[in-house]
Amino acid sequence: MIAANARQADPRAIAQPERFNAPLFQSLLERLDSGKRCVVLDLGTAHTQTVALFGRYPCRLDIADVVDGLDGLNAEVDPQGRLYRAEALLPVTHAEPADAVLCWDILNYLDRPAMKALMSRVAARSKPGTMVHTLIVYSDTHMPATAGHFVPQEDNSLLDVAIRHDERPAPRYAPTDLTDCLPGFRMERAMLLSNGMQEILFRI
Repeated sequence: MIAANARQADPRAIAQPERFNAPLFQSLLERLDSGKRCVVLDLGTAHTQTVALFGRYPCRLDIADVVDGLDGLNAEVDPQGRLYRAEALLPVTHAEPADAVLCWDILNYLDRPAMKALMSRVAARSKPGTMVHTLIVYSDTHMPATAGHFVPQEDNSLLDVAIRHDERPAPRYAPTDLTDCLPGFRMERAMLLSNGMQEILFRI
């Protein structure tokens, strides 16, 4: 299980909103811009800017807001119970599989069994070729104690508006860790960003 012990950090280092370019997020948007109806599954928290952004496309945006359920998913020791909890975190599918999934930085806050459970349920409601976008803490040994709130900007850069003052150790998942935990997913592209995070685009 990921260590959840938090430490006090310099508030100036964490509390300020952080804006950064995310080329693979931009790439995902460009692939959606085909005029065809699509379904986007957002595992993060609802934000007006996200709703407005995907309102430009002929798509349905399903917002799961799984953050409050991550600790419970990590704590579940029974494999079947873990799958049940993972499924319960996700919205109903309306019989339409997802074309794109936004994980933001949520995978950093899951241990390996919990990540495998959640992403297996995501894969079960996705179609072949579904794009999965995630941000992994890669360079830093510590990360904010809770997941971020990433808000798309007009230029499609991302702004993390979460106000957090504590840190916890970062798992610093390597690409091989992720592929082991995401069976059926293949890594399409990965980029190291200026903020030390690795941006990754998977396909199912």
